[in-house]
Amino acid sequence: MLVETNAVEGQWSLGQVPPDLDGTAYWNGPARFQRGDRHYRHWLDGDGMIVAVDFRNGQARLTARYVASDKAAEEDVADGFVYRAFGTTFDDDKLIRGITTASPVNVSVLPWRGELLAFGEQGLPWRLDAGTLETHEQHTFGGRLNPISPLAAHPHVCPDTGQLFDFGVSFAAASPTLTLYRIEPDGTLGLRRRVPLDAPRSNHDFALGPRHAAFYLSPYVLDMRIMADGGTPMQALGWRPEIGARLLVLRREDGEPVVDLTLDRPGYVLHLVGAYEVDGDLMVEVVELERPVYDQYWLPDLFPDDRPATLVRFRIDLDAARVIERHELPLGGLADFPALDPAHGPEGAVWLLGIGERAPGRKFFDTVIMANADRDRLTTWTTEPGTYLAGEPIFAPRVGGGVVLVPRFVPEKRTSELLVFDAYAIDSGPIGVLPVPVALPTRFHGQWAERG
Repeated sequence: MLVETNAVEGQWSLGQVPPDLDGTAYWNGPARFQRGDRHYRHWLDGDGMIVAVDFRNGQARLTARYVASDKAAEEDVADGFVYRAFGTTFDDDKLIRGITTASPVNVSVLPWRGELLAFGEQGLPWRLDAGTLETHEQHTFGGRLNPISPLAAHPHVCPDTGQLFDFGVSFAAASPTLTLYRIEPDGTLGLRRRVPLDAPRSNHDFALGPRHAAFYLSPYVLDMRIMADGGTPMQALGWRPEIGARLLVLRREDGEPVVDLTLDRPGYVLHLVGAYEVDGDLMVEVVELERPVYDQYWLPDLFPDDRPATLVRFRIDLDAARVIERHELPLGGLADFPALDPAHGPEGAVWLLGIGERAPGRKFFDTVIMANADRDRLTTWTTEPGTYLAGEPIFAPRVGGGVVLVPRFVPEKRTSELLVFDAYAIDSGPIGVLPVPVALPTRFHGQWAERG
């Protein structure tokens, strides 16, 4: 199995590390796939676990703990899965208010205002202690948000203002909308702006620029009627390339649309790299695939098909509301989970996980990719056959540059490792390997938090 049935909670010392690494790397990902005689069948179904690696005084210590959400607590009592999941149904399963799945809180984690926020897809985040990973409560942002005004799993914090931005999608067939949220540094809600959509498009991520929020809206549409008839979100999603992909750009100040246009080709984007401005034009970069990837997440045979990915950087003339340049860098196969050096942002290099050339059959991420700032060259490193890279790369600054941290899973030994790379010399291989005595979950998204 490439995904552990149920990962183990605990705390472990990982040994010595460079003394100038000072902070904590956090990852979130699905980690519980079985309760009693019930099993989840899709990678997105598993209950979330936070894994934290704390670097302090030349030592690294790892803590792994499940997010104790209301869903998890109810299913602890029942000793079985109670709620319908993204890809799995049960004869007597439940939905929240009869309309939506209960979030497993398994996608991302954000250090914010001295705490951690753990996010799932289309659900409010949960507050955790940044040190112990103890779950406190669901975060409603001062009572201004509730379970029917959910947030997506990819919040972005402006490094200049400290404001947190996120969005949510309403999939009502008659009047689908996207809502942009802005949370002020004191935790209060500063903006909630609803923008009509032409279709109930499933959207996972966005890019935050200096003055705008940018969305790549793929033609991947959710039909709520299928959910109402007992189906899963996976069954309710449909690929409709005939309606095209759209670029939507909203002003951060008030959520007003300034660009809403149909692109020349109907690509699929799960994750964006970022957004910035050059001479008044907005640059938006995405990881583009030809079609969706969720059908590659069935367990145990993940990624049976090839889904080549391309880094695509759009240059948008905001005054004319049109794309004036499309720059492409093929990534050589499926790639995902882009990570940045915060000192340079999306204008600098980007690191990703990729799937290299292997024999036919199930695959998983096995290659670290770095694309240079000019997006004309790739540097790669591939792990040994039979081992897999198990979480988004995290850039951690250190004197003279930085390192990239990548978890690795060793199925034959049922153990994990944390690989440490010189960020700008990926092809030289790891400069350090920190062994973990247990098999940790394959993770989705991560964040680095500087101490203090």
